Amino acid sequence: MQQKRKAPELLSPAGNFEKLRAAILYGADAVYLAGIRFGMRSAADNFTDEELAEAVAYVHERGKKIYLTLNTMPHGEEYPALRDFLHHIKDFGIDAVIVADLGVLATVREIMPEMEIHISTQASIVSPEAARAYAALGAKRLVLARELTFSEIRAIREGLAPDVELEAFIHGSMCVSYSGRCMLSHHLTGRDANRGACTQPCRWTYTITEEKRPDTPFPIEENELGTFVMSSKDMCTLSHIPELMNAGIDSFKIEGRMKSAYYTAVVTNAYRMAMDDYLADPDGYTLDPALLRELDSVSHREYCTGYYLDEPAKEANLATMDGYIREKAYFATALSKEELPLPEGVEALTDEGRLYPFIQRNKVSVGDSAELISPHKIGKGFAVRELYNAEGAPIPSAPHPSMKFFARVPFEVFPGDIMRSGE
Repeated sequence: MQQKRKAPELLSPAGNFEKLRAAILYGADAVYLAGIRFGMRSAADNFTDEELAEAVAYVHERGKKIYLTLNTMPHGEEYPALRDFLHHIKDFGIDAVIVADLGVLATVREIMPEMEIHISTQASIVSPEAARAYAALGAKRLVLARELTFSEIRAIREGLAPDVELEAFIHGSMCVSYSGRCMLSHHLTGRDANRGACTQPCRWTYTITEEKRPDTPFPIEENELGTFVMSSKDMCTLSHIPELMNAGIDSFKIEGRMKSAYYTAVVTNAYRMAMDDYLADPDGYTLDPALLRELDSVSHREYCTGYYLDEPAKEANLATMDGYIREKAYFATALSKEELPLPEGVEALTDEGRLYPFIQRNKVSVGDSAELISPHKIGKGFAVRELYNAEGAPIPSAPHPSMKFFARVPFEVFPGDIMRSGE
């Protein structure tokens, strides 16, 4: 009889403090983030040492976990800085570190012997044998390669000790190179993808030239929109929650530390609701189509199910169109009354609703159609009829980045709720 496993953890990206707060508020059980160096997303805002300590306190106060990515492949001259960093943060209370390089693993074990170690997807774990080898080195959790099917994941789970956890990506960008191992960026721009500085040249447009006609480039075309021979689709597995739940995965990971706080909130919220619905009634579970529409509202490439159902050799999951699909504009985030008190003389409550404080993320104007999303709720529509500046004067729009303003909303709004464009 198969051992009953606990509910999987929902693990969300935190590229900065705003995204971290969004992840926690919208249902993440844990977040992963990086310091200024040694994480695979150096283009994200990331966290200074002081911010990292604050982040640990913030997450733990809310009963959640925080994992630090140390998953680059540092060269020899980088190790003194790595050692200094580890000595500085060793007492911060971080719950685990995510590593890909054996030298980094050994250094963490030396300086932080009690630290829980997770092996990054960069290690390309695709077999029970590799999983057991990393577990023998002291790894508590293994982040599996994206190139695995559900059946292969189940085989790894069955071949591994029960106390070693498995983590797998369920949503976000994929890489055409094997689990992110790529030298193209370094070759073309001098920025090493394996040390966190990928410029994503796989998304660029390429041409070829004939030797005797160098001034006549020819595009490499697959269809009328151009070529996408190296650009992957984005992963979306929301329609396969039952299979994920029964594959033996302990942590469901959302990719996207370089995406917006809106992306973090919406994607975390959708998977949180789907997971909770399944856990409440596994036999009667049916996916709410509204949750798929929520995922369509964030910036993304064409969606696919990764390689859980299709092997890479049979289905490469390459994009068929250029750029991102954008469905909704992220207007603003609701503030607390303490962050922006209502000025005297302004009528808070009318027949049209109550005034609530917001901080602007994109221009919103009177007359716009809007929706509000809240933790564990899908978007709820309303018309933007009244806007006021921080001093209480009526305004036609809130055009300035990070501008604080008031909007009248016909239903209750809570701090952290997100206003976006409507239908």
